[in-house]
Amino acid sequence: MRDTAHRDTSHADAAHLGRSDEFALRSPAEQARTHEQAVLGEIPRQAPRPEIGDSWERLRRLGLDPDRGRDPEHLGTAEIEHRRRASGLDAVMPTLRGTLLDPVTDLPLILAVADAQGTLLWHEGPRQLRRSGDLIGFMTGGRWDEEAVGTNGIGTVARTGRPLRVHSTEHYVRNQHAWTCVGAPVRDPRTGRVAGVVDLSGPARGVHPQLLALAVTAARLAETELRAAQLESLHRLRTVAAPVLAQAAGPALVVDRDGWTAAAAGLPPVNRLRLPAEGWASAPIHWLPSLGECAVEPLADGWLVRPLTSSPQAVSEQAVGARLVLDLSNTARPEVSVRGGVGSWSHALSPRHAELLLLLATHQSGRTAAQLAEGLFGDPSRVVTVRAELSRLRRYLGGLLEHRPYRFAESVQVEVVHPADSYQLLPASSAPGIRRLRAVLDSGSALLPGCRIASQGGPEGGMTGSQVPSPRRPAGALERSALESGALEEAGALKPGTRPGR
Repeated sequence: MRDTAHRDTSHADAAHLGRSDEFALRSPAEQARTHEQAVLGEIPRQAPRPEIGDSWERLRRLGLDPDRGRDPEHLGTAEIEHRRRASGLDAVMPTLRGTLLDPVTDLPLILAVADAQGTLLWHEGPRQLRRSGDLIGFMTGGRWDEEAVGTNGIGTVARTGRPLRVHSTEHYVRNQHAWTCVGAPVRDPRTGRVAGVVDLSGPARGVHPQLLALAVTAARLAETELRAAQLESLHRLRTVAAPVLAQAAGPALVVDRDGWTAAAAGLPPVNRLRLPAEGWASAPIHWLPSLGECAVEPLADGWLVRPLTSSPQAVSEQAVGARLVLDLSNTARPEVSVRGGVGSWSHALSPRHAELLLLLATHQSGRTAAQLAEGLFGDPSRVVTVRAELSRLRRYLGGLLEHRPYRFAESVQVEVVHPADSYQLLPASSAPGIRRLRAVLDSGSALLPGCRIASQGGPEGGMTGSQVPSPRRPAGALERSALESGALEEAGALKPGTRPGR
């Protein structure tokens, strides 16, 4: 199994590490002034770092009290134990303690480990410092997502999936200004999603910027252990599958519950199958990317999959009458789903793949590799990286994507579901093309292809973009052309009424 969890974020992570101490170099008065102006909705004279500024703007729009946040919520002991087991992080706690606490025993630091929702599951360190944390709700069972306590090294990291140092007044809520925290995400190797967050917190003057690199290293070690456990699970499934595949009448493979291949017979190696939109158990026959129509049946802790159609036929039929939905409404888990005459399926996207598909969706005539590289990295020379990512995308999108230039196939209908607040459109992304697109959408100058804005209940309850204005959108703004300026044209957003697909 190849390690794909961090391939798309390594460059961005390095940038975060490199910029993490810029704010700390300013005087305390300058830091406080920047925070005060931002929470009042003013443009600070000295801008915060982009990832901090984006978080502040989201929270200001949500109406979070910058003095105390929301009333603290704490889980009971039974629920904490349940979440510890469900997260899978209990198995890696010895590694985290050994990496993060043992080397810094002489420093006033708290090690906190949270689940993907930002709830503190473990909270260890000097007793006196933990008592200080108790005063602001920083304790086991405490809720530390952004919506509850503002910008911080747990909730913001869980939301964006990127490592982050939050120094003193970079915290949105003032009762945290005496603290500095560094946090890094731990990803589940089975899904690529954030499983939890590792955080080191202490007095604002006692947390060295280099501790962020230590937190990232600890998170990577934890992921290595999780990956080893997954490989052991696949080995057990492979042992069960061997006699079954030996007796199979045709090509077949056995996958675990998340689609990772344990064993195969009569088929080229496939690392992972994309899960059907309704789950494996929803029907005995599913259409799967690259394999076509397949019969599936449970086997031990996984599934036996037997292709019923040939792979070339599956690829050629994939785009006919297909409807592709790029769902960005859940900022922590972007997803693409496809429905068509040959079946339906969905796939959770990596941050980089979500950015690529959004750029392609907003440029229906297509983009060259150089244009995509500029939109992703601000550097048109990085075409090798772009082509490699597009090659990975084509493994499961197949005939839905065309090249020269890169674009969606002629017959594919494209729809984008996104949050009502443009600042929550791929909030972790610092790609130039995505940042330009956020600005265009926030101005009300354009809509995304077939856009559907998700309601608080999720995308199924969403309304079309023409029905829901953005928080800053003035009356009548939707009637303006999306091509009124070069910036809008460069961002690639479509003017209202433009038909998705071709």
